[in-house]
Amino acid sequence: MPSVSERFEQCRSAQRCALIPFLTAGDPDLETTAAALKALDRHGADLIELGMPYSDPLADGPVIQAAATRALRKGTRLAAVLEMVQNLQLRTPLILFTYYNPIYHHGISNFLKAVATAGIKGLVIPDLPLEEAEPVLEETAALGVELTLLIAPTTSPERMQAIARASQGFIYLVSTTGVTGMRQEMASRVQDLIHTLRQITPKPIGVGFGISNPEQAHQVKVWGADAAIVGSAFVKRLSDPSQGLEAVASFCQALRTALDTP
Repeated sequence: MPSVSERFEQCRSAQRCALIPFLTAGDPDLETTAAALKALDRHGADLIELGMPYSDPLADGPVIQAAATRALRKGTRLAAVLEMVQNLQLRTPLILFTYYNPIYHHGISNFLKAVATAGIKGLVIPDLPLEEAEPVLEETAALGVELTLLIAPTTSPERMQAIARASQGFIYLVSTTGVTGMRQEMASRVQDLIHTLRQITPKPIGVGFGISNPEQAHQVKVWGADAAIVGSAFVKRLSDPSQGLEAVASFCQALRTALDTP
């Protein structure tokens, strides 16, 4: 399986805007999560974010918060999630989305070694500031797991430069202030932010927080993003007990078609 950086290189060579769906591990259960990951792998995802359920998800909106609550009530824990991932045979690199507290609780080295052993290729920690990221960055570099850092609309140009230098794999550009969630319109300022980042770094730029339909995914591609990251819209579809897997596969294919449209 390629690394996160290698997958972005492949997409750039093919002039392809990457699609990065997000799922919450264990919602509605780990068996369904595994089936959904396989569906995304088959239907056009280039990378996949897998969210570890957490009791205080400050960056997440109501859809993902509710999914995390359901997963925790089911008893979803890191060891079971990593075991599930390790047993899958995906072509698509997985990025683990987790808050810092579970990493601290397990110990940075122990956590990252377990993640790497399971085959996880990337890591996003939304509540880890740049100033505290160095210990994690040092460990990930040695283990082949890339830590991607986030840039918000309120980030100053000087701080953007520092984050871009440190971020591994790609730059995660948050499209709006606030939490994750589906929105009717994408903030037009995203285009300016992508342009600003292009002057700062050659690293790929993925846009997330708020993309909820194929039209918005296509828009961020037109604005120059290297990837569209879609979370709540997938999580909401998978919550349907009867049609969730079919809805996830269909939605993934629709996003892929939109991103492939010139």
